[in-house]
Amino acid sequence: MASAEREAWITGVGIVSNLGEGAEAHWQKLMAGQPAPDTTTYAPYVVHPLAPLNYDLQIPKKGDQRQMEAWQRIGTYAAGLALDSAGVKGNRDILSHMDMIVAAGGGERDLAVDSAILSTIPRAANPDAFLNERLMSDLRPTLFLAQLSNLMAGNISIVHGVTGSSRTFMGEESSGVDAVRIALSRIVAGQSDIALVGGAYNAERPDVLMLHDFASFCLKDGYKPVWERGDQGGFALGSLGAFLVLEGRDHAEARGAKPLAKLTRVLSDRSKRKPGDVTASLTRLWDKLKDKVKATGAAVLSGATGANPATAEERAFLTARDDLAVRATGSYVGHGMEPTFPMNVALATVALAHGSLFPPADSTGLERPMSGELSQVLVTSVGHWRGEGLALIERAG
Repeated sequence: MASAEREAWITGVGIVSNLGEGAEAHWQKLMAGQPAPDTTTYAPYVVHPLAPLNYDLQIPKKGDQRQMEAWQRIGTYAAGLALDSAGVKGNRDILSHMDMIVAAGGGERDLAVDSAILSTIPRAANPDAFLNERLMSDLRPTLFLAQLSNLMAGNISIVHGVTGSSRTFMGEESSGVDAVRIALSRIVAGQSDIALVGGAYNAERPDVLMLHDFASFCLKDGYKPVWERGDQGGFALGSLGAFLVLEGRDHAEARGAKPLAKLTRVLSDRSKRKPGDVTASLTRLWDKLKDKVKATGAAVLSGATGANPATAEERAFLTARDDLAVRATGSYVGHGMEPTFPMNVALATVALAHGSLFPPADSTGLERPMSGELSQVLVTSVGHWRGEGLALIERAG
C-alpha cells in the first residue's frame, strides 16, 4: 500500500488550441505575446478557433473520425499527444491499467436539423408527433449517441487502448477541477498508479454562442485581454483539448520516466455567489495552500473567464497577493469551459519546464513581468457561473 505522502508526477502533456499543437508550439506563441482571436467569423462574438490539425496522426482510422463530433476528435487527439509525451503510447501493459477521467459537456447539436424543426413545428398539426418523427428520421444514430459525454472516454479507449477504469464529469469549469482533483487523490492514496485526465471543447458553434449570450456572458464587438474587459466583461470562447498523464512517483521511476512537474494539491469549492463570495472562496482555498508557497519563484496562472462579477472578485483576491506574478491564459487560448483547468495545469507544467513565465498581456497593471526562476505555479479556476478551484504545481526533483 502506498503511503499518504506518495508524490504525483505529471509525466505527459497533450494540448491543442488556437496556439497550435503540443507544449513547444504553445510556449513559443505565449512568449511571442500576440493573441490571435477571430473577431469576424462569428461576429459580433469573439472566438479563439482551433489551429488546423491532421487528425490522421492520432486517430488513424477514418471511420473512427467520422463517428465523432468535433469536440470528441479534439479530445481524442489531445489524449494521444499526452500518451506520446509520457512515453506510454502503444504500451499495452501500462494502458491496460491506466485510469481515465474526462471532463466534458453534453455534446453538440445538429444545427441544420434544429433549424428545420424550429421553422416547421409551428405549422405542424401535431407538434409532439412531428418532433418525435423528425428526431428519429433526421438524426443519425452516431450523431445522437455523440451527445453522451462519456463517449469521449469511450473513443479514447477504442483509439488509444486505455482500458483501466473510466469516469466522466460534467459541470462546466468545476468538472475540470474535480477531474484533476480526483485523479490526484487516487494516485496519492495508492488507488491508482497512472491516470489520463483532461477534456475538450469546441467553441466554433453558433448554438453555444447563442446560449451563453442569452445570459450576457459573451465578449462581443472586439477583442480585449481578460483583465481589460471592463464592468460588463465577457468571455471569448476557445476551442481546445488538454490531457495530462498523472503518475505515482514510484510507478514512474520503475519504468524510467522523468517528471515534467509535480502536482502537489488540487482544491475545489462551490460558493453561493453572493457579492464577495468568490474572493472569500479563493481566500479559503489559499489558506490551505499558503504554507507550501515559497517566498520567491511562485506565480499564478489564472483561469479567469473575463465574465463579471466573478472575474472582478478573482482580481480582488489576486490584488491582495501582489507578490505573485499573474497571467490570465484566457487572453491567449480563450475560455474552454470543462478543459480550461486541465489546460492551465498543462501550461503551468510547460512554464515550469522552461523555468520562467511568459510576458504579460494586460495594460491594467495586474500582470507584471517576473524576474527570477519559476519553481511553483498556482492555477485558479473561477467558473463563469459556479465553482472555484485552486491547484499547486511545482518543479519536480
